[in-house]
Amino acid sequence: MAKTIGNPISWAARNIGATGDHITESVHHIGSADTRHLPQVQTLTMQDLKACLQAGYNDFLKTRADAIFIILVYPIAGLLMFGFGLNRNMVPLLAPLIMGFALVGPIAAVGLYEISRKREQGGEVHWLDALGVFRSPSFGAILALGFYLVMLLLIWLMVAQSIYVHTLGPDLPTSLGAFVTQVFTTGAGWSMIIFGNAIGFLFALVALAMSVVSFPLLLDRPVGLPVAVVTSVRVLRHNPGVILAWGFIVAALLIIGAIPMLLGLIVVMPVLGHATWHLYRRAVV
Repeated sequence: MAKTIGNPISWAARNIGATGDHITESVHHIGSADTRHLPQVQTLTMQDLKACLQAGYNDFLKTRADAIFIILVYPIAGLLMFGFGLNRNMVPLLAPLIMGFALVGPIAAVGLYEISRKREQGGEVHWLDALGVFRSPSFGAILALGFYLVMLLLIWLMVAQSIYVHTLGPDLPTSLGAFVTQVFTTGAGWSMIIFGNAIGFLFALVALAMSVVSFPLLLDRPVGLPVAVVTSVRVLRHNPGVILAWGFIVAALLIIGAIPMLLGLIVVMPVLGHATWHLYRRAVV
């Protein structure tokens, strides 16, 4: 019988159903004392981070046109957030919006993981290979994890708004310039910076723990969402210094990439995306 594309509803049902089977099986494995079904976590060193970044850069060079095509969504989305933040009502949330963008970065990098995975298998790689994530049996789990990260971003924005109100007060700034002046020249402004960065770090830590290897793991193996997230947390717990260093590297490169009107993200994001795949390969066996 000839194969047909089928309708979207049946396609989604098959993929989500397969993911549900994976999650059910994973919950059983996590709930039992038998950890043989969980992926093994490896010890990482700073040299591993250097090697992952080099491998990610090499992947970017080999598939450069493909990666840039996909990654254009990052500066476009960032510029939209920047314009949104220039609205007077949203000025206090401009910095949290830009910082929070990193919380959901792993979602859009899924296509890059898939490109690195395909390239690892050999043969020619096309940007359409990034769309292979939609055919993954774990696509439903990937969507669910992405939803959790988006919810984390929204909670962070609400917390950031609350910090602003409790430090600088409920009144909106008259302009972006007035807001910047108030932030850097008053004690209340510096209190907002200190508390905001401290609490923002906690949100970033949660996002890092949840997603450092979970998305690549879901793409690569028939595991469910619980196993993927637990494995990601185990990687952080087993290598706290190295993974925290990785988080700071990611944050620093994102800041550098965002300086030239976010256009640097066209290079920074694909390199980090590909490097994350290679980090997963070194961290999980």
